[in-house]
Amino acid sequence: MRTPSRARVTRGRTATALVALATGLLLTVSACADAKKAEPKRKTFEFSGEKLDVRAHGNPTDLVESDTENVRVTLWFDEGMSIGSSSTTWELKGDTLELDASCSGFADCDTKFRVEVPRHTTVLRDGRPTNLKG
Repeated sequence: MRTPSRARVTRGRTATALVALATGLLLTVSACADAKKAEPKRKTFEFSGEKLDVRAHGNPTDLVESDTENVRVTLWFDEGMSIGSSSTTWELKGDTLELDASCSGFADCDTKFRVEVPRHTTVLRDGRPTNLKG
């Protein structure tokens, strides 16, 4: 039985160490995502209903009563310095507002939504009654 050469073993260990180091650095850098530092993006949706179901898919979301006729959404989304892909969804279909922002791969995203709804609108969070701020 042939034993691997010392040089081959050393190269294998070095490669493994470099991969572990790169992965650790990537996770450290990607953990720097902070929605508070993100540039806000806004969308306004025409709305004439009496009930709105906000489906945020686990993303932090402030629901606020406002003197507006429509639904206004603000998104803060930061991907940090990550390698991977991201996607955002914010759309109103009937009386359901779908909100989602996520990353995949070696990534750490930080997200926050703020939804302003017309006064006297019944608001549900993921199908359940909720209280509004403001």
